[in-house]
Amino acid sequence: MIATVLLSVGIVFLAELGDKSQLMALTFALRYRWWMVLGAIATATTAVHLISVGVGYFLGAALPTRAISLVAAVTFLAVGLWTLREHVGAANDEPAPQAVRTSTVPFFAVLSAFLLAELGDRTMFATAALATDYDWAGVWLGSTIGMVAADALAIAAGILVGKHLPERLIGIGSGLLFLYFGTATLLSAAAPTLSGPSVAALAILVPAVALAALPARRAIGRRIRSGRIEETITESARPRS
Repeated sequence: MIATVLLSVGIVFLAELGDKSQLMALTFALRYRWWMVLGAIATATTAVHLISVGVGYFLGAALPTRAISLVAAVTFLAVGLWTLREHVGAANDEPAPQAVRTSTVPFFAVLSAFLLAELGDRTMFATAALATDYDWAGVWLGSTIGMVAADALAIAAGILVGKHLPERLIGIGSGLLFLYFGTATLLSAAAPTLSGPSVAALAILVPAVALAALPARRAIGRRIRSGRIEETITESARPRS
């Protein structure tokens, strides 16, 4: 049992290093409280790995992985656009609103994002394969610990980064990262024959275009805000009957 747990921890921990789940954990840690992010990740990981060890190696054939990936891609793209809109709005000269860090909404947002991202992921299939040869309880416990530990490193990095960066820059960076995740997931689901480097190269084009468009978006916002101020001044200057 102990050997199975340690084996599962090592395999999953190494598999998660540099994976998209670590980048997602870092991104969420920049916006929400670390314990909320870690709790949501642990809950999602526990559920996903329980499914994988329960169904075993045949899980891949039972899940519509392409449909799940498409839903995950749309979710990531929507979160990215919403985050950018929040921090680069019409009133961009005003301080960006602080994220609601203490409500339950962020917890369920992180939970659902990780559930969608991990269903059909390589870590899930590795866990299912291990469960065919080793004790399922040990594989479940070890794989969950390994993934949570890997994502905890990313959360720690997010905490350190967040202490030295302004809120708006963090928000824009988070939005661009989610655009990248969404595009990469969409390309992987829509064109499975594309290689990993090709997916990464194509996926980075979307956040690059969004980043290039930010100055124009800010300029439009300033004009709109300036026009509203001038209109208010004009209305105030008119004589009242």
